Amino acid sequence: MTSPQHVITGLSGGVDSSTAACLLVRQGFRVTGLNVRVLDTPEESPVLKPSAMRVSDSEEFDFPVFTLNLSAKFARDVIGYFHSDYLAGRTPNPCMVCNKAIKWFGLFEAMRLLGADCVATGHYARVELHDGVTRLCKGVDPEKDQSYFLWMLCQAELAQTLFPLGGLAKTEVRELARSFGVHSAEKKESQEICFVPHDDYCAYLAGAIPGLEARVAGGEIVDQAGKVIGHHRGYPFYTIGQRRGLGVATGEPVYVTEIDAARNRIRVGGKADLECRSLIASGMNWSAVAAPDAPFDTEARIRYRDRQSACTVEPLAGNGGDRARVTFREPKLGVACGQAVVFYDGDKVLGGGIIAEVNPETQDQKILG
Repeated sequence: MTSPQHVITGLSGGVDSSTAACLLVRQGFRVTGLNVRVLDTPEESPVLKPSAMRVSDSEEFDFPVFTLNLSAKFARDVIGYFHSDYLAGRTPNPCMVCNKAIKWFGLFEAMRLLGADCVATGHYARVELHDGVTRLCKGVDPEKDQSYFLWMLCQAELAQTLFPLGGLAKTEVRELARSFGVHSAEKKESQEICFVPHDDYCAYLAGAIPGLEARVAGGEIVDQAGKVIGHHRGYPFYTIGQRRGLGVATGEPVYVTEIDAARNRIRVGGKADLECRSLIASGMNWSAVAAPDAPFDTEARIRYRDRQSACTVEPLAGNGGDRARVTFREPKLGVACGQAVVFYDGDKVLGGGIIAEVNPETQDQKILG
C-alpha cells in the first residue's frame, strides 16, 4: 500500500488508537480521525460532525477529527444483545460484537462519506495478503494480541483495514506515544465494559432490567445428580466456572457447570465436571478460507486468554453452513455458551463462531437457553 492514501483512523482517546494515528501520519498517510460515540443521546440518523479532539500538541499530528454518534445502534446491537444473552443463560462477549457492529460499521461509513481509501485502528493484530486473500493474524505481542475479538470481520473489511500496532509490543507503543507527545501516553488501560460501571455486571443487570432481581430470586442450586443443595439470587448473575459467591457448603470446591434459564436453576460440580470434549458453534464466519464442507484439524481458543488447543472442526448439514461441531483432543475447562470459539492456523485466524451448545452428545450436560 503506497502513500499518501487517505485513512480513517478510529480514536478512543486511549494511548493505542492515538499512537496508531500518529504512526500513520509519520508513515506518510493522510489521516482523518473518527471518534465513535456510543453512550450519548441516541440519534437515529447519525452524521459526521467536526470535533476539537487532538491527540497531540505537535503540529505534525494536527489532523482533522470527526465524531459519529452511534448510540442508538449501540443500544440495540450491543447493549440489547448483552441483556438478551444473560437472560437466556449465556455469557455474552460485547466487545467482539461492538467491533463488528459499531466500530467497523462507523469506520466504513466515515470512509464512504469522506471518500477515503481505507480504515485503521489501534488493535494489536495484523493482516497479511496471500494469494489474493487477506488474512487476519495475531499481534506479535502475545500479551496484547486482540485477534480473538476480530474474528467476525469479513474479507471486504480486512482488505481495507490497517493495524499499525500489530508488529509492536505495548512497551514500544508507550515509547512512541511519548516521542509523539501523545496526551494519553501515560493513561492506564481499562479492561472494563464501557457501559458497565465498575465492571460489576450483576449490579448493572439488576439496575438496567426492571424487576429482574425479584423475578429470578430463589432459584435452585442442584448437584450433578440433580439434588437441590441450596438456592441462588437468580441465574443471570452467575457464569460457567464461577466458584465464589455460591453460598453452598459441600466440603469441597464446587463450580457452576450449567445454567438453566428456563428453570432458573444452576448446576454445580467439581472441577472435572467443567470439562468439555466438544461443542456446537453457530453463526460461523470464515474470514480466510472457504466455508469447509468436510471435517478438518486445526487449533482453537474458547476465550480471550485461552491457549490454542488442537481440535477437529466438522461442518454440520443444514442452516447454510452456519453451524459446526468442534471436538477437542484434550478436554477444555469452563466452556461457556455465548462466548466465541476462534480457529487458528499458527498465528493466522481462519474464522470462528458463537458457542451454542457444550458437550452436545451428553444430554444432561447440555447448557439450556
